Amino acid sequence: MAVEILLAFLLIAALAGYFQTATGFGLGLIVMGATSGLGIASVASVAAVVSLMTLINCLVALPGRLQHIDWPSARAAAMGIVPMIVLGVLLLDYLSGRATTLLSLLLGLVILYGGASLMFQPSRQQRLSSRRSFTLFGGLSGLLGGLFGVAGPPLIYHCYRQPIEPIRIRHLLILLFAVTSGVRTLFVVSQGQMSAEILWLTAWSVPAIALATYAGRRLPLPFSPLTMRRIAFLVLMVIGISLIASALA
Repeated sequence: MAVEILLAFLLIAALAGYFQTATGFGLGLIVMGATSGLGIASVASVAAVVSLMTLINCLVALPGRLQHIDWPSARAAAMGIVPMIVLGVLLLDYLSGRATTLLSLLLGLVILYGGASLMFQPSRQQRLSSRRSFTLFGGLSGLLGGLFGVAGPPLIYHCYRQPIEPIRIRHLLILLFAVTSGVRTLFVVSQGQMSAEILWLTAWSVPAIALATYAGRRLPLPFSPLTMRRIAFLVLMVIGISLIASALA
C-alpha cells in the first residue's frame, strides 16, 4: 500500500472516530464510504477493519459510563443483532464474488440512509418500547453490521424515539455497536477470513482511533448537537452519492 493511501486511511479513521465519540454515530459509515471510494481495499476487508475499529472506539469511550446504559433494552437488542450478523457476513461473501457493482450500490444507499437519518427528528414516545421491538431493530442493524460493519441507522432511529435521556441513548448505542463489531469479528475469524491486510490496516488505525476518541471526549467541538448532525449529514451525503454514481457509471 502506498504511503499516501495509508495516510489518507488514517486521516479518515481519525475523523470518523472523533465523530463517533461526539455524536454516537458515524465511524463505520464514514470509513466504509470514504475508503471504498478511494479503492484502498475491498468492501469485505474494510468492513472487517471497521468492526475492529469500532470495538477500539467503544473500549476507549465506555469505561466509567456503563451506569448510563439501559441494560434490559441492550439485552433485547443483542438478541436480534447476533444471528443477523452471521446472515449479513454470509450475504457479503456471496455478493463480493458475484455482484460487486450491486454491493457498491447497496453501500451507497445505506450511507445515504444513514446520513438522512441524522436529520430526522423522530417523535419521542411516552412509554418505552417493548423488548420485542428492540430485538427487531437490533436484527435490522445486525444485518447491516454483517454486510458492511455498519450497524447504526435502524437502532439509532429506534433508540432516539424512546423516553430516555440523550446521554443514556448515546452510551446504549456505543455498547450495541461494540456487541455488533465483537460478534462480527469472532465470526470472521471462525471462517478464516481475518487476513494480514485487515490486521495491518487495523494496527495502523489503533493510535489514530484512540487519540481521536480521547479528543472527542475531552475536546468536543464548540457546536450544538444540531450543527454536528448537519456536518455529518453533508459528509455522508457526498460519500453516498459518489458511491452510487460510480456504481451506475
